[in-house]
Amino acid sequence: LGFTKNDEAVSYERMKAKVNEALKDHFRPEFLNRIDETIVFHELTQPEIVRMVDLMIRRVRNQLEEQGMGLELTDSAKVHLAEKGYDPTLGARPLRRAIQRLIEDPLSEELLNKGFYAGHMIIADVAPDPDNPGDNKIVFSSVEGFEPPVLEEATAEF
Repeated sequence: LGFTKNDEAVSYERMKAKVNEALKDHFRPEFLNRIDETIVFHELTQPEIVRMVDLMIRRVRNQLEEQGMGLELTDSAKVHLAEKGYDPTLGARPLRRAIQRLIEDPLSEELLNKGFYAGHMIIADVAPDPDNPGDNKIVFSSVEGFEPPVLEEATAEF
């Protein structure tokens, strides 16, 4: 069993009808007549949230590159962040906080404790959490040999 495009379309239309009915229950017709159109968004899929993780982690990656280090997330780490940072009610809004709590904060602690140095490629992966049996957590390891990309300076000709 799985969802087909027809199932998704029917589900979307059903959801849209419920939203419009809820609007009619809560707002007066005079107000609703002033609204040109209502847009009901589709729920985000896990691959879309994982792509958002890639986009949001870019900032952390850039900060590390300025210090001569790289950051790579395994696919399982990206999926873990997507699961921890997505809420069906709030959407992907908690994703930024999840990245900060699960990647940035522990990584900062490692950097302060001199766990990683310039030239390291830091790899974020998922491992069982010994403090919470049955749950996973992000763990960091590193390999040496990372060289940050060289940015070419713009030269002006006069």
